[in-house]
Order: sequence, then C-alpha cells, then structure tokens
Amino acid sequence: MILASRNSPAASSLRWPELSGSPVLDSLRPVIGHSRDVHTHLDKIVEVAGWMAYEELPMPDYQMPFDMGNADNVMDFILTADAVDTAFTDFSSHVKFQVDYAGRHWSDSDGLFACMKRALDRGTPILDGNFLAQLTRPQMERIFAGNIEIPMLDEKMNVWRQVGSTLAEKYGGRFHNFVKSCPPRLYDNGAGIIDRMVKEFPRFNDVSPYGSDTIKFYKLPQLGIWFVYAALKKNAQFDLQDIYKMTAFADYIVPVALRLMGMTSYSPELEHAINSYQMIPRDSAWEVEIRAHCLYATALLCEEVNKIRPKEQQIIIPQIDARLWTHYHTTSWPHHLTKTIMY
Repeated sequence: MILASRNSPAASSLRWPELSGSPVLDSLRPVIGHSRDVHTHLDKIVEVAGWMAYEELPMPDYQMPFDMGNADNVMDFILTADAVDTAFTDFSSHVKFQVDYAGRHWSDSDGLFACMKRALDRGTPILDGNFLAQLTRPQMERIFAGNIEIPMLDEKMNVWRQVGSTLAEKYGGRFHNFVKSCPPRLYDNGAGIIDRMVKEFPRFNDVSPYGSDTIKFYKLPQLGIWFVYAALKKNAQFDLQDIYKMTAFADYIVPVALRLMGMTSYSPELEHAINSYQMIPRDSAWEVEIRAHCLYATALLCEEVNKIRPKEQQIIIPQIDARLWTHYHTTSWPHHLTKTIMY
C-alpha cells in the first residue's frame, strides 16, 4: 500500500473541517486522503446532524465519583487515573474488569477509579509520584484486585513508574504542580498543556506512523485535561482559553457508533476481522485509519450540527464524542481489538 504525503493532490482536495490550530486534526490529512479500508460519508453525517442538532448535547458536567476534597486533589486523581485508563476487557476471554466497592458495582474505567479510591482509603499514596516510581507488581495486584486481573497490568505498572519518576523529579510528585506550571491553553507554540504532556510524559505521546507521515491522536492527554476542565470549570477553578481545539478521543467505542450510524464504513476484510475478534496491531494501517476517521468524522459532524443550531447553542467536538460514547459504550457490538497503552 503506497501512501502519499499530506501535500498530495488527493489529500488537499478533501472537504476539511474549518477548525484549525489543532495539531491532532491537522495531522490527519494523509490518512483521510488515502485510506483503503475505512471511509467517511459526508452525506450521512449531514443526515445525522439534521436530527442530532435538536438534541440537548450538554457540556458534560463531570462529577468525580468520590469526594476528593479540593481542586488539587481532583487534578491529581484524574490525571493519575488517566495515565493508566486503558484496556479493561480481557483480550482472550472478552470478560470486562469489574470490582465491588462502597456498596456499588463498578466496571471498565469506573472500576479503575473505584480501585484507586479504595487504595487511598487504605492509606496507599497512589497520587504521589514518589510512591508510583517505586511500584511493585504485588502492590499493583492489591490496588487492582477485581473479578479478573486487570488487563495489561504490567504495562500499567510501567506507565505509573515512568510518570511517577517525572512527577517526583520535576513537580514535587504531583500532577497539579505540572498543570499549574502550564499556560491555560492546550497548545501554545509548544508550551501548552497538551504540548508539554506529550513531551515530558512519553506515555502520552500518542502518535502513529502512516507512510512517511506522523499522525497525532493524543487520546489520553486530551481526555485527561477534558475531565479536569469538566470537573472544575463550574467553580472557575480551571480555565482553558482554547478548549475548542480539542478533538474527539479516538478509542474503541466512538468508532463503533460512527460505523453503526453509517457515518463511516469499513472494507469487508476489516469488518470480518473486527466481527471475528481478530487482533489488529497497534500502528497498522487498519488501526490508524479507524482512529483517524473517528476524529475526522466527529469534527465534520460537530461542524454540521453547528450550522443548524443558534449561536448561543454552539457546541465543541468533545460534546459530540460524549453523545456517541454514552449511547454506545454498553453495546455488545464488536469493536476493534488493539493491545495498546494509548487508549
């Protein structure tokens, strides 16, 4: 498969979202222009926007599932969790990770949050980079004890060790010190919060090769900062001047929603691979095309929705992401299986 660069005629003739200044969206042109197995359908996007524009589509009011006390603790908890917010379904048995805590049943990423709060209740200082940098596997097993061993436990341990080392060395062991050292912008000539997250914490540098190009997805760094923003904006405890530059969060679930609603389609070969639970390798053309079209289609959908809605009801792309993820994350429809720490 020969892939052209972003400057080729095929890539430049695309209908492209008007949003500019997002390194993520700006990097996708080579994939969208030359995909062989995933396609986005603008006519269907326009059709869906025609009814979705009349839904409420609220800004998510993300509430921490537990009282964390103050804004600094909220930042620490969200971003420490975000660093390991990956893979909650066993790749062989397809059983989801679940845990019982505080009289409730928790699963998927909610199970991660519950395990972390349970550890804090027991006095385990999991928000402290000095502790994370020295984590052992037995400690990880105790923190994440549930119905099954949480998928990719060793990878999660290594991520926390790496993140913890950076926090301990540069930021007094805490994520909130990192956040406060950044300007209130996602991107700022290399100095914004996302700019610095992907440089200073390698686990957040979510990029993939596509031919000679580098495609930027930045799923977890964007998602973590979005959760912090959603949790703290109501009380004016966290501001972002360019929140509109966020894309969707390219994961396993939003591509399912787009496909089932007809806004994207897959080749028969890729469809069969997904429906038969075949592993799709990280950085393969299939995986990159699935994630790139997820970001491209949601950006176009947001744009089409805003053409219909009045000025005071304009939305941003993460609101589209939330609408799709919320309605489809409980579906049993197969999603692509890729073993990765990036989402």
